Amino acid sequence: MLNPASRRFNGSVAIVSDSMSAYGGAERVIEQILEVFPQADVFTVMDALPPGDRAFLGNRTVSTSFLNRMPGGRRFYRHLFSLWPLAVEQFDVTKYDLVISSHHSVAYGVLTHPDQVHVAYVHSPMRYAWDLQHEYLREAGLDRGIKGWVARRMLHSARIWDFCAAQRPDAMAANSAFVAARLRRLHGRESTCIYPPVAVESFPPPIPTEDREPFYLSVGRLVPYKRTELVMRAFARMDRKLKIVGTGPDLARLRSVCPPNVELLGSIPTPDVHRLMATAQAYVFAGVEDFGITAVEAQAAGTPILAYGRGGLAETVRDISQPEPTGLFFHEQTEDAIIDAVQRFERPETRALLQPAHCVANAASFSSARFREQLGDWIDTTMADAHKTRPTPMSSRAIVQSLA
Repeated sequence: MLNPASRRFNGSVAIVSDSMSAYGGAERVIEQILEVFPQADVFTVMDALPPGDRAFLGNRTVSTSFLNRMPGGRRFYRHLFSLWPLAVEQFDVTKYDLVISSHHSVAYGVLTHPDQVHVAYVHSPMRYAWDLQHEYLREAGLDRGIKGWVARRMLHSARIWDFCAAQRPDAMAANSAFVAARLRRLHGRESTCIYPPVAVESFPPPIPTEDREPFYLSVGRLVPYKRTELVMRAFARMDRKLKIVGTGPDLARLRSVCPPNVELLGSIPTPDVHRLMATAQAYVFAGVEDFGITAVEAQAAGTPILAYGRGGLAETVRDISQPEPTGLFFHEQTEDAIIDAVQRFERPETRALLQPAHCVANAASFSSARFREQLGDWIDTTMADAHKTRPTPMSSRAIVQSLA
């Protein structure tokens, strides 16, 4: 149910996004913001959404940056990241009363004027310029040489711009306490934690533990920081089946080293992903996520989580040491730690504690309805506070009197 206070707001709204290339977590956030503010217009630095992923936008015409119109821009837009700050600053959103930026790269850098309210929903600070710089450089083969030096110089400039841009919004919301801590450390900004929406209602009742199939599951984009290869290597040392869903830059390399008991499925339809989540023994993840939507989806399917106990998953999964647990954490990113977690998980006393019903109940707290309500309340409060604290413009007579 929509927040009643938000329904009373009939002013003009702009939603500013980074790139949109697939119906993923950031796009789901925009979809729910549009549920709260159906009158909003959408701006994005790059619109590369395929036709089948555009339903959440309705019949809106999306305003794009000059990068979208460059020859080859849609294909190589990630290589043009040094132009993204300039691109977002070219959006003219001055006619809107409220600007909502959905940020993981440059969106909160949009320029607004003092009479507008600008709120930013932050999925992450600019990962590739801050804590993941070294991993991104290694992935791109830019960790040494002249090209590497140029890339590091560009990332240094990006950090300076990002810090300045982070001071522009009137208020920030972070998609997890983990991201809120990063915003505080990197930019000195306090933020409200509002977990992103997860379509938990789309899952049928869970399958009992004893009726599940004998395999483990990992789902996500195949990039180095998600540590999918580490999970694969751990399972190569065990007599257990592992299925991996996802695509990304690491797919070809992972296929070349894939052991016989691991199946790389690539990209498959969402209903098939949900079916695998519902029938797997457990979902396994060894990286550090800002939030981790797929881990919440797995819990909505009644499936427990085996995960590295840092980042967003430390907030969305209840460890075996907690009441009504939904998963089991390991605390080192090593093969041995993953193997030990699987062996502990398979003990009868552990399986008895990790009930599908606990997983479903925990996932329900991350629903789309909860997100809409919290987002609406936060924006209403921010707008009320902004109007209270902004001074009333002085009349010409008052200015003259004050100077006398």
